[in-house]
Amino acid sequence: MSDGSTEKLKKFVFSSKYNVGEAQEEKLEVVIPEPLQASYSFTTWSSAPVLAWFLWENRHELPGKRVLELGAGTALPGIVAAKCGATVTLSESATLPKSLSHTKHSCQLNNLIINQHVRVIGLTWGLFLSNLDTLGCIDLILGSDCFFEPASFEDILVTVAYLLELNVEAKFICTYEERSSDWSIEHLLAKWDLRCQVHDISNLGTCAGVDIHDLIGGHSIHLLEISRGS
Repeated sequence: MSDGSTEKLKKFVFSSKYNVGEAQEEKLEVVIPEPLQASYSFTTWSSAPVLAWFLWENRHELPGKRVLELGAGTALPGIVAAKCGATVTLSESATLPKSLSHTKHSCQLNNLIINQHVRVIGLTWGLFLSNLDTLGCIDLILGSDCFFEPASFEDILVTVAYLLELNVEAKFICTYEERSSDWSIEHLLAKWDLRCQVHDISNLGTCAGVDIHDLIGGHSIHLLEISRGS
């Protein structure tokens, strides 16, 4: 676990104004720790706030939902889902104990008690370990910037396909940054009988006056909904 002298804290504020007689506002603040010299799984990449805002804007669908986040890292989307009433399991590679510890640290800073409000487990993409059988029913799988290294794309999707086969009504909501026009998961979706819907994120955050460009910077971020094929 990191301490305050070796990490910085990023604050993410989610809000929504609406009129019911008079202006009211719902608000959620999430604090994410990042080491001063953060490696990949210790960094909150641009894809994570985009997915978190999507969850926030659909928060009324989350209470009671059973959610699994893959490659959680700093766990911003999973923490938002938990704060909005979902039962959340956060996963990181079983081969990365420091990353798992950091995921727990993120939860603790947001007053989420491990094994009470959230679970944190080791889950390695492409390896069907016994802990997959302990997950129970899943309604929603999350992933932000999992599609980072092309060599791991199939491991991710075979894991998702397996989980969707066990949970036929579930779906995989993921955000990713387009880093190369040559990278594609289309042939892998067909191989594992998965279908994909691209969500328009151009208006994400406007309910709170947030400009999507402030969330993504100069990056090209996409939000996908992946489910079982017909």
